[in-house]
Amino acid sequence: MNVTWQGVFPALTTKFTQDDTLDLATFNLNLQAQLAAGVDGIILGGSLGEASTLTNAEREMLVKYAVEQVDGKVPVILNIAEGSTREAVHLAQAASEFGASGLMLLPPMRYKADDRETVAFFKDIAHSTHLPIMIYNNPVDYKIDVTADMFEELLKLDNIQAVKESTRDISNVTRLRNRFGNRLSILCGVDTLAMEELVMGADGWVAGLVCAFPRETVAIYRLVKAGRLEEAREIYRWFMPLLELDLHSKLVQYIKLAEALCGIGTEQVRLPRLPLVGEERQRIRTLIEHGISIRPELPDYLSL
Repeated sequence: MNVTWQGVFPALTTKFTQDDTLDLATFNLNLQAQLAAGVDGIILGGSLGEASTLTNAEREMLVKYAVEQVDGKVPVILNIAEGSTREAVHLAQAASEFGASGLMLLPPMRYKADDRETVAFFKDIAHSTHLPIMIYNNPVDYKIDVTADMFEELLKLDNIQAVKESTRDISNVTRLRNRFGNRLSILCGVDTLAMEELVMGADGWVAGLVCAFPRETVAIYRLVKAGRLEEAREIYRWFMPLLELDLHSKLVQYIKLAEALCGIGTEQVRLPRLPLVGEERQRIRTLIEHGISIRPELPDYLSL
């Protein structure tokens, strides 16, 4: 399936049972809510998907199951976050066999590669597969900045097509657009900056709180692209306290709690993460429940 790098791409959480196996039934419950809301693709095995705790066998199961359930409606993207080029290449080649439509690539994990090494890492993976690729640029969390000069080299490869823009610098959208035009698709990767980056010309949104609030997320995207900024702004203002949950080191636990309270997920996480308890859980639960209680009425955004 072809990938058009625009629209809302949820970075889906990975669902687990109490026995610490993949909970495909709950995963599908959430997936169907995303599809009904009008998302444009899904991303599996990202940071929010507890990537570092998944085995390759579990990645294979998730991708194959998701491909079967989406039934051609949207592309299925697999995240790759490996420490070695060899393992990243192996997973990229396997992703095609699993049925994935594209890849999201992080720079080398657990080693702060320099610019030359980072470019070589991405190019080696891209050369190994025909799948289209989105580079995940998040220097705040992963300490490697994929600069415009590096993209100049990377974009010589046709299957490197997009960036998940997580530098926290809104003006980077304009810099990238000025330099590369439409050759590089730009998707905002920070929930709390999404509307701002969309207004400045980003093509899409790799979203986190969409896992619990898919309709509101897609509504903001489509309203912005339709030029109905005041309507989008009102929803975005309501959403902001919830979107800020995506900035915390416990974003997985926070967003899974939101999914559970919205009836499309559970709080089950995989060790070393632990479920929320005590005052912290009550505080986050109160914030989420307040947001749900004043959830805005949405326009018919699917017709835009």
